[in-house]
Amino acid sequence: MVLVFRILTVGAGNWEAGNYQSVRTKFLLECKLIFFFFIRRFSFRPEPDPYCQAKYTFCPTGSPIPVMKDDDVIEVFRLQAPVWEFKYGDLLGHLKIMHDAIGFRSTLTEKNYTMEWYELFQLGNCTFPHLRPEMNAPFWCNQGAACFFEGIDDNHWKENGTLVLVATISGGMFNKMAKWVKQDNETGIYYETWTVQASPKKEAEKWFESYDCSKFVLRTYEKLAELGADFKKIETNYTRIFLYSGEPTYLGNETSVFGPTGNKTLALAIKKFYYPFKPHLSTKEFLLSLLQIFDAVVIHREFYLFYNFEYWFLPMKSPFIKITYEEIPLPNRKNRTLSGL
Repeated sequence: MVLVFRILTVGAGNWEAGNYQSVRTKFLLECKLIFFFFIRRFSFRPEPDPYCQAKYTFCPTGSPIPVMKDDDVIEVFRLQAPVWEFKYGDLLGHLKIMHDAIGFRSTLTEKNYTMEWYELFQLGNCTFPHLRPEMNAPFWCNQGAACFFEGIDDNHWKENGTLVLVATISGGMFNKMAKWVKQDNETGIYYETWTVQASPKKEAEKWFESYDCSKFVLRTYEKLAELGADFKKIETNYTRIFLYSGEPTYLGNETSVFGPTGNKTLALAIKKFYYPFKPHLSTKEFLLSLLQIFDAVVIHREFYLFYNFEYWFLPMKSPFIKITYEEIPLPNRKNRTLSGL
């Protein structure tokens, strides 16, 4: 609503002045902001390209979501642990870089379940592309998906993180949630690491929203609240990775930038920016890449973002990048009539 109001306000003054082209340009830009604030939804999930390979297999013990009896009572748990805790222990926990998931326990069967959403091919592939010699455009392996499996690894979540009861729902509500999860998983398919906004201030304009594990947990909590779940009053914090920039500039999609009639100078600049982020570097190459990244992002204040299959230029601003661990409250119950509880 705010963006639409801005379009009308800016447009009116220019229209009276007879500056019709300015009105049209500003209108198109503001409309674009409305669309890119949210991650794009798709009608189906495509098969991943065989080129994309995961070092750690995605969802190795995954299983279908079971159908619960309507009169079952399901406990809902907030699960959080440091990213890559299985490999680095609490190392990333000290930086508050956390992974989020949801646990469930059926009181009728006494079975536990874990549900989470994360990258098919690890975080690096979702954040930066591959520059393949045989391809003119950067190549992305950036799908993310939901994973559901039986069991909750208590030690994994408790030792360096969180395992706490946040709500109790009926089996009927769980089944409705499961149908929603399937639809959400089939239409929201690409991982997005960054949240981009104008400054660290809470009221700052937000340009792009992330789409990651915590956002899946938050969407699920909201769906459960919509179905009638009554959440406990406890503090819940989540990791967010921010980029700070001025108003982004739309550059185009893969075809318009890298196609036969594309902008070769722009295409080269984008590939040059992404080159230092390539995987499998030696220690010497890694240190050199850090200097190149610092030079591009901090000294020259440039960042090229790929979002909803489009490229954007971000004029970076201090403090450039920040990892936060922010409180986002559990939702309030939206449906006061609880059936099946």
